[in-house]
Amino acid sequence: MRDVLVPLEVDMALPPGGSTLFSAAGTAMGTTWSARLMLPPGAGGAAVERALQGELDEIVAQMSHWEPDSLLSRYNAAPAGSWHALPPHFFEVADYGLRVFEDSGGAYDPAGGLLVNLWGFGAIRRYDQDGFHAPGAVAIGTALAQRALSQPVLDRAGRRLLQPGGALLDFSSIAKGYAVDCMARCLERRSVRHYVVEAGGELRGAGTKANGEPWWVEVESVPDADAAERQTVIALHGLAIATSGDYRRYYQHGARRAAHTLDPRNGYPVANGVASVTVLAPTCMAADALSTALTVLGPEQGLVFAEARGIAARFLVRTPSGLAETTSSDWRSLLQ
Repeated sequence: MRDVLVPLEVDMALPPGGSTLFSAAGTAMGTTWSARLMLPPGAGGAAVERALQGELDEIVAQMSHWEPDSLLSRYNAAPAGSWHALPPHFFEVADYGLRVFEDSGGAYDPAGGLLVNLWGFGAIRRYDQDGFHAPGAVAIGTALAQRALSQPVLDRAGRRLLQPGGALLDFSSIAKGYAVDCMARCLERRSVRHYVVEAGGELRGAGTKANGEPWWVEVESVPDADAAERQTVIALHGLAIATSGDYRRYYQHGARRAAHTLDPRNGYPVANGVASVTVLAPTCMAADALSTALTVLGPEQGLVFAEARGIAARFLVRTPSGLAETTSSDWRSLLQ
């Protein structure tokens, strides 16, 4: 069986006459990226590819927690009471991430870097390195107490961020989606209106191919799913898609799967049975952050959250009899 999702509004305009299909690819943010686009007559494909790579390199320079000289790393190491002027990219991500933090009651936390490091999913003390051991209750309690006292303050009018002392930003659950949006905007500035761009499996698309067909993409499935599970494809036309899953980075912590998605409210990896959450949204930044927030909230609270905010979301939940699917009404409205 197969589900087909199509956006409610479709622009039937075709690519300009003489456009050619062009593909570009590269690496950034510890993963790969790619783009497929209808290149207008006279446009240079090599220049477009360089521009896309340049956009991604700038995101890394600002938001990587792996690069010691990135703006994010400098903020994390800054003294208490210091204010930091934010360039547009960083401001957009910090602004949206902190709004989701507030809206979700802390289920999503862009300043949860201390917990991320503690559980071995950050740039230091990695879970796959010799000598690592999972944190105990005391260490987790200490980290939660420190986080409660270290809330970054965003001065939206002045576009600056306060380091209260000890705040550790981690944009790994939002920066990749934002980077996809930047790729899309980069193409549109160059009059490319028909494309699909991707970084690390998160995608955004617009327009159509030369024959008027949309950019069809398959929604990411859970690797250990039953072969009989439904395949889902979507016409990625004016939409972005991101999936958060417990199968990407994890290790066994006793009898428990310690997945990289942590619940900032209790300090532990999520243990609500959610195998994956996929979100469709106008921007990939939103899809990226919201898929994480919904994973933490779980299938019941997460569905209530999604319904109240008009979020198109699909939950796959592990049960004794296999994966169970739950979808929001906005997701179902796209089904054809």
